[in-house]
Amino acid sequence: MSDRSSIMGRMFVLLGLLLLLPAAILVQILRVNLVEGEGFRELWSSQALEYISIPAQRGHIYDSRGSLLATNTVIYRVAIDPHTVGNTTNLQDILNILSRHTGRSPQFYRNRVQQAPSRSKYVVLERSVAVQTYEELNELNIRGLILEEEYQRNYSFGTLAAHVLGFVNHSMDGMSGIESRYNNILRGTDGEQQVRKDRLNQIFAYVGAPRKLPVQGYSLHTTIDSQIQAIVEEELEAGVVRHMAAQGTAIVMNPKSGAVKAIANYPTFDPNSPAASDQENRRNFAVSDMIEPGSTFKLVTAIAAVEQRAVTIDELFETPRGGQKNIYGQIMRDHDPLGTLSFSEVIAKSSNIATAEIAMRLKPDTFYQYARNMGFGTSTQIDLPNEEAGNLQRPYEWSLVTLPWMSIGYEIHITPIQLIQAYAAFANGGMMMKPYVVEKMTDEAGNTIQEQRSVPIRRIAKKETIDKLIPVFEQAVSDSGTARWAMVDGLRIAGKTGTAQKYIDGRYQPRYRASFIGFFPVEDPEIIILVLLDEPKTSIYGGFTSGSIFKEMATRISGLGNTLQRFDEEPNSGLVADQIIIPDLKGLPRDRVSSILRKSGIVFSLEGTGSHVTAQHPLPGDEISRNTPLKLEFGFNAPQEVPEGFSRIPDLTNLNMRQAAYQLLNLGLEIEAIGSGTIYNQFPAAGELMRHGRTVTVRGKSKPFNQIASFATN
Repeated sequence: MSDRSSIMGRMFVLLGLLLLLPAAILVQILRVNLVEGEGFRELWSSQALEYISIPAQRGHIYDSRGSLLATNTVIYRVAIDPHTVGNTTNLQDILNILSRHTGRSPQFYRNRVQQAPSRSKYVVLERSVAVQTYEELNELNIRGLILEEEYQRNYSFGTLAAHVLGFVNHSMDGMSGIESRYNNILRGTDGEQQVRKDRLNQIFAYVGAPRKLPVQGYSLHTTIDSQIQAIVEEELEAGVVRHMAAQGTAIVMNPKSGAVKAIANYPTFDPNSPAASDQENRRNFAVSDMIEPGSTFKLVTAIAAVEQRAVTIDELFETPRGGQKNIYGQIMRDHDPLGTLSFSEVIAKSSNIATAEIAMRLKPDTFYQYARNMGFGTSTQIDLPNEEAGNLQRPYEWSLVTLPWMSIGYEIHITPIQLIQAYAAFANGGMMMKPYVVEKMTDEAGNTIQEQRSVPIRRIAKKETIDKLIPVFEQAVSDSGTARWAMVDGLRIAGKTGTAQKYIDGRYQPRYRASFIGFFPVEDPEIIILVLLDEPKTSIYGGFTSGSIFKEMATRISGLGNTLQRFDEEPNSGLVADQIIIPDLKGLPRDRVSSILRKSGIVFSLEGTGSHVTAQHPLPGDEISRNTPLKLEFGFNAPQEVPEGFSRIPDLTNLNMRQAAYQLLNLGLEIEAIGSGTIYNQFPAAGELMRHGRTVTVRGKSKPFNQIASFATN
C-alpha cells in the first residue's frame, strides 16, 4: 500500500504541476486583458503607427511672356520584393509586361533579380516607365510588386537660359541659378499622412487617418524674354565659333527698369542632365567672373571729367606721333598713332594716351568716388547666386600709375553685370537701377504673392552731363569709330568697345578679352546689350569681334516688335536684316570650315579634294544674303607657319576698303586708308610678316565716272 500511495502522490504532484502552467497562462491572459490591457493596446498602437511624407510640388518658372521654362514631370519606378514575388507566374507576368513596353527581353529583368543580394527585399527593374506601363502593372495587383511615383524637374527648352534657371539635384533642391536662389520658395513645405504597419512591417493606409496637406511651392515669373534669350544664345554661339574664342558672355537688359531680358554664356549646359557637362560650363560668367574691362571703363573717365569740368567737349588733344607715351616709367600705347583728336574722337577712336591725360587732371579721390558711385567695387545685388563684388582699390592703395591705367580699364576688377548696370544708368539719363530676373511670385491658384518693382539706387551724374556725352558715345558706333562693325542701318546706337590684355601668372600675356556694350535707340533707349569674348583668335579688337555679334543680336531683337522703330536715312542702303558678313576662311582645314559655316547659318558649297581652303567667293568682308551660297575651293598646300603674335599680310589690291579692313582686322592688324574705292597699292607688301596691332597702309581710288556709267548701262 505504501508503494501505491507513493506513486499516487507523485502523480498528483505531477498533475498539479501540469495544471499549474495553463492556470498561470490563464491568469496572465486575464491580467493582460483586464488589468493592463488598455496600456498594452496604447503601446501597440503607437508602435504600429507611422507618418509618411507627402511631397510638395516644386513651383514652376515662367518667362516674361508666360512660357513655361521649368516644371515637374512624374516618373514611375518599378521594383519587386523577390522574397514575396518569388520565381512564380506572377513574376513572369511582370517581366512580360515590362518587356512588351521597353523592348528588353524578360531574361534581362530576370538576370537583375538573380544578381541581387540574397537578402535584398527591393530590386529595381526600371527607374522610369510610361504611364501606360504603370497602369497595366498596377492592374495585376500582385503582392511584392512595388510601384513608386517620383517627380522630376523638367526644363522645357533644354539649354535655353540654363545659367539663369540653374538646375536641381536628385532631391529636387536647387544647386545653381534661380533654382538655388529661390529654393525655399520654389520647393514649398511637405505634408504628412498617418499610416499603419502590420506584423510584417508593411505600411498601409487606413480610413480616417490624420493628414496634413503639403503647401505647394510658389511659381516664379521672370523678366527673361525667351525670344530674346534664344536670339542671344544663337548669335553668341555663332560668334564664339566664328571668332574661335575660348568662351563668350552676353547680357541684355532694359536700361529703364533694370529687368534682365537675357543672360547667355557659351559653352553652356543642359539643366536636364547637368552632370553631362563640365562644371566650368555650369558657371554663370556674367555674375561670377571678375575681369579687367579695358576701354569700356572709359565711361567713368568721361563722366567724371565732363562733370568736374576737367575737359570740354570740343577740346583738342595731341597724341604722340609714335602712338606711345612714357607715364611714370611705364609705356602706354594707342592701338595706332592717332594724331590730334577732339574729346569726342578720343572716345570714338579709343585713345588710351588722351584718356589717361584727361584722368590725370582729376584728383584720385574724385575719380575713385565716381567709379564707386557707378557701382564698381560693390555687388549689384542681382537675385542670382555666386555674384562677385569685384575689386576697386582705395586711393591710399594706389601707385603713381594706378590712375592713368585705371582710366583705361586696368588695375580694377569688375563683373559683366556691373558693367552693364553702369552703362544702363548712362543710357537712361543717369539713374542706376538694380538688376533683377524675378518679376513676381504666384501661388498654385495664380494669386500674386509678391511682386518685384524697379528699384532705383542712386544718380551717377547730372542729367546735363549725360546729355553731353550720349552723342560722344554714339560717334563711337559710326564709320569713324572703333565700333563701326556694330552699326545697324536705321537704328541709332551708342556704345563703347573694349580690348583688355589678360594678366596671368604675374604678368600680362598676349591673350585678350574683347568686348562691346551698346544701347538703342539712342533717342529713347529700350535695350542695352553687352557682348564679351574671351581670347578670340580672329582679332583682338572688341569692335570687330564682339561688335559684329552685337550687330546680329540688335538687328534681330529690333525686329521682334513694334516698340523699336527704325528710321530710314537712305532707303535701300546698307545691310538689311537677312544679310551677313563673310568671314575669312583661307588656310583653314576642311572640318573646321564646315563647323564654322553650319553654326553661322551660311549656305556653302565645297570644291576640290584638298585639306585647306585656298580660295573663296564672295571675298572676306563682303555682305551677302543668308541664302547666297559661299563657294570654297580646297587644295593640298597647308598654310605656311607664322610665328605667334604675327600675321602674314594678304594681297589687298583690287579689293574695296571694306573687304580690306575685314581681312586685316581678322588677322589682328589695323588699317590706314588713303583715298577710297578700289585699292591699287599697299604697304607693307603682300606676303610679309607683321606683328599684331601694327598698321597696314592702303591707297584706293574710285573708278572714273564714265567707267561706272558704262558699267551701269551694260
